[in-house]
Amino acid sequence: MADHQRIHPVPDVPETVEAVQPVKPTAPLVERGSSRSENGDPERQYPPPLRRAIPYEPLKPPRRRSCWKKCLCWTLALVVIQLLILGILAAIIYFVFQPKIPKYSVDSMRITQFNLGNDNSLSATFNVNITARNPNKKIGIYYEGGSRLSVWYTGTKLCEGSLPKFYQGHRNTTLLSLTLAGQTQDAAGLLQSLQAQQQTGSIPLNLRARVPVRLKLGKLKLMKWKFLVRCRLMVDSLAADNVIRIRDSSCKFRFRL
Repeated sequence: MADHQRIHPVPDVPETVEAVQPVKPTAPLVERGSSRSENGDPERQYPPPLRRAIPYEPLKPPRRRSCWKKCLCWTLALVVIQLLILGILAAIIYFVFQPKIPKYSVDSMRITQFNLGNDNSLSATFNVNITARNPNKKIGIYYEGGSRLSVWYTGTKLCEGSLPKFYQGHRNTTLLSLTLAGQTQDAAGLLQSLQAQQQTGSIPLNLRARVPVRLKLGKLKLMKWKFLVRCRLMVDSLAADNVIRIRDSSCKFRFRL
């Protein structure tokens, strides 16, 4: 009896199940560094492109003005502001008060003492009459203490004195009678020069004055100034107990703080 062939049932495969497609690997199957083909790994075959190196330069800090430059700028600014203020004040004074320069003249001189002592010292005493004129309509002048007047001959001071303190009003003329006295050491040569000059009848003298004053503008009394006066005189003689005749005279005036 022939053997019966056994048939085993095969389970049916559902039609909904599709054949699984092989998934393409996303990572290389061969480790980097090993060859995958005859041409080799393209990432290892070509070197990366060369890049030009840029030298590194540290950033420079921003420049700052030094302290002395700032101080200089502030100082110049303050000076300019002060000059502007002074200019404005000067303009106001000039247009409102119309200031004019005082005028001085030496009217006469008299020598009461002019002799050489046993020690070759020359003693001189001059009486000088000076006229001071204030031509201003709205400006008064306070003559303060500490003034100095002196008479000079060829760079040698013969005598000196001072002005009294007084107030000179608007458009006022004041006559001043002053006594100037002094003593010059080792004056034998100076006296001989004076005697030789006296023969010509023209002896040059210089009168210098430094006078501190205060100007009064209306009711306002300003700060102290200094009047500087220089008068060039030409006299006929320098004899004691003799009235000196002034042949020529000219005075220059300036002032400063």
